[in-house]
Amino acid sequence: MDIMALLSDPAAWAALFTLIVLEVVLGVDNLIFIAIISNKLPEHQQQRARRIGLILALVMRLGLLTLIGWLVTLQTPLFDLGIQGGINEYNGEPTFETALSGRDLILLAGGLFLLWKATKEIHHNMEPKERSDDVLNKHKKAVQLTFGAAIAQIIVLDMVFSIDSILTAVGMTDELPIMVTAVVITVGIMLVAADPLAKFIENNPTLVMLALAFLVMIGAVLVADAFGFHVPKGYIYAAMGFSVGVEVLNIFKRNRLRKTEIEATA
Repeated sequence: MDIMALLSDPAAWAALFTLIVLEVVLGVDNLIFIAIISNKLPEHQQQRARRIGLILALVMRLGLLTLIGWLVTLQTPLFDLGIQGGINEYNGEPTFETALSGRDLILLAGGLFLLWKATKEIHHNMEPKERSDDVLNKHKKAVQLTFGAAIAQIIVLDMVFSIDSILTAVGMTDELPIMVTAVVITVGIMLVAADPLAKFIENNPTLVMLALAFLVMIGAVLVADAFGFHVPKGYIYAAMGFSVGVEVLNIFKRNRLRKTEIEATA
């Protein structure tokens, strides 16, 4: 179908809108990870790291779109571990699969990396704060990332999330212009949202732990997905939305209490 025919086709516009919404939702995981990693850099490097991370995500997604034929072959099983899974009593399908494809291996590696990284960050956040200045400075040096290391970690997760994103796009429509447009608009939205999200997380330390918990959950879901145990994304994002809503109420409550205390002492 040519461009003019697509522009005049209501179904194409509906597919584009639906795909943008799905891509934005799927991009939240990517954005949270980039925000947490970039916030560990010196302040003057943070915005640049977020920009580079998201531009790389765009480049990867557009590159994968040009290799759709190869990307689809990633879903062909490469080998089978030979472990028998149970059978789902509702649909008769296996509860998990051990015939792993290229996509499964990428999801498995990305999920394990995310579990390791998020758990490591939680460990650092749980460290006691009552330390001498020397010990605290030594601790900060130990956990501080170099700019190159931050970009390298962002690239690894960009690849995982990009493959998941493009496979979703391929499942939604066969029209390449629609997929390209949706990807460009989605990454544009993420570029606009990246700095405010990172700043919001930085200004509300309790949200860091919540975001890291999300990343642990997402890592576990990626590993499960690699073995054929598909968790509906709606459940995941509904849980994330509910948790964020509760935490936002807590933030409002703390701010109001702080304001009341300031007024009482004035």
